[in-house]
Amino acid sequence: MKPIGPIPPAFATPGPLTIAGRTAQDLVATHGTPLFVYDRAAITERVARLRAALPPAVEIHYAIKANPFPPLLAHIAPLVGGLDVASAGELDMALAVKPAVHISFAGPGKRDTELEAAIRARATINLESDGEATRALAIADRLGVVPRLAVRVNPAFELKGSGMKMGGRPSPFGVDADRVPALVRRLIDAGADWRGFHIFAGSQALDTAAIIETQRATVALASELADAAGPQPPLVNLGGGFGIPYFAGDTPVDVEAIGAALGDALMPGRAYAIELGRWLVGEAGVYLTRVVDRKDSGGETFLVVDGGLNHQLAATGNFGTVVRRNYPVALARAVGAEPDETVSIVGPLCTPLDRLADRIAFPHADAGDVIAVFLAGAYGASASPARFLGHPDSAEILA
Repeated sequence: MKPIGPIPPAFATPGPLTIAGRTAQDLVATHGTPLFVYDRAAITERVARLRAALPPAVEIHYAIKANPFPPLLAHIAPLVGGLDVASAGELDMALAVKPAVHISFAGPGKRDTELEAAIRARATINLESDGEATRALAIADRLGVVPRLAVRVNPAFELKGSGMKMGGRPSPFGVDADRVPALVRRLIDAGADWRGFHIFAGSQALDTAAIIETQRATVALASELADAAGPQPPLVNLGGGFGIPYFAGDTPVDVEAIGAALGDALMPGRAYAIELGRWLVGEAGVYLTRVVDRKDSGGETFLVVDGGLNHQLAATGNFGTVVRRNYPVALARAVGAEPDETVSIVGPLCTPLDRLADRIAFPHADAGDVIAVFLAGAYGASASPARFLGHPDSAEILA
């Protein structure tokens, strides 16, 4: 038997699972399964909590790669100061809900067409290399437009304990720190509207002390780079990296402690931003899937459900995790019910990778029962191989 992660407090009340004031049973009766449900009130509360914790000089940006579902994006856009995108497709979605001056575009390998779209729209481009800078300046010159350009920095340090390390090593992301001042001067000399720095050292970190240490190092690095380049940056994007507790033994990040420490570290008179995705929306989402079959094999019990890694790849352990561990799951009609058997919850795909829960203690469930997979608000539907084996797409709603 293997443990599961902690159910988010908003959904942990014993009894029938309720999301945004409606029972899971009511939601699936209306929308069917598989179904992603995102609680808008939970997202609003999350943003408000973070804003209260951060110093006034720090704005909140939403990284829409975490969840670009259009109704969710329309809801969160007015709650945050900026949107961060990583493709022309995401740029179009962001432009539908936010003025371009509040949109930044990061990511290696931007095509010339994507650079042109961002320059025409007047979004900020976070440059990932000298070569990308050359192409952006040439495109802007051809268009007769002053481009808004920031420099993404590859720092010499990493965010300790992060699930995905983005700094402290050779990287496709950002410009090595020692090359940044010369690039900034080049951009300014070329007549670009230099918008500052983007410094991102890692993601999915739960170590509050490590986040505080990394943010202090990031603020100090931005100051050093600005002094070496000459002008002060209009904005320093400190990246994000705040994790959420997916697995047994995980503990939440203390954003109040982070905000207090950050207030002590900031340089007076400068503007900053924190770019978050998962922390803002991850806990607000629940994936509901129905048991299609119950079977015994070799002394083990399997609950076969109608959705799996084609919709919720991360929960199967196939999205950025090295050792597979179980997300929090529950029987939707009886959250908190005492377990009476050991089961594995598997999806309908013809691969042994399609396993939503591996040998967990669980209440008895039969065909027709609905199972809830929590922490489904980030890197769910849009980060999963929906076309694999041609199964139907999941439904999504903002409740």
